[in-house]
Amino acid sequence: KMDDDDDDIPQLSSHTLAALQEFYLEQQQREGMKTSQGFNQYSVGSIEEDWQLSQFWYSDETASCLANEAVVAAGKGGRIACVSAPSVYQKLKEQDGKDFSVCILEYDRRFSVYGEEFIFYDYNHPLNLPENLLPHSFDIVIADPPYLSEECLQKTAETIKYLTKGKILLCTGAIMEEHAAKHLGVKICRFIPKHSRNLANEFRCYVNYASGLD
Repeated sequence: KMDDDDDDIPQLSSHTLAALQEFYLEQQQREGMKTSQGFNQYSVGSIEEDWQLSQFWYSDETASCLANEAVVAAGKGGRIACVSAPSVYQKLKEQDGKDFSVCILEYDRRFSVYGEEFIFYDYNHPLNLPENLLPHSFDIVIADPPYLSEECLQKTAETIKYLTKGKILLCTGAIMEEHAAKHLGVKICRFIPKHSRNLANEFRCYVNYASGLD
């Protein structure tokens, strides 16, 4: 009788099993890298992507380029807000000691490890922000709305317009160009942002000021 019961247990194919073992091995290696000496908690990828939250991290080069652009745009002693753009925030923090300040507005509470600079943010409630986050108090706002929908962009735009003194750097799909112009008055740049994993949708940057991304 026991033998009959065993037949009902689903068996993984050797291919699936191998893929699973490879995944766990990679995960162990990543964890090992994190615990090894010199691990940087701000490096892009130090917090894993969560695809269920529509998270896709920028490549290291793209994150660096956008971070450098933000520093120049913010100016000396400038304030930078990263809205749903944690990879740019991480790159900015790698430049610790430079003359600027930065905060991260993010739905994913794992980023609360960054302390007081983390602000919980849900785009469905665009102006549900802490009282100490004063209107028009950031020299530049970098935003990457999590979804390619006009509703998501429109709500995120409310947050952006509340926070910024004027300068906006938006990263979203090429298909959002018309909506981006309508809700934020931004224009597409020549710079093409890349992600650590290839996305199906073409991605672009948009700005409303003379930037170094053209």
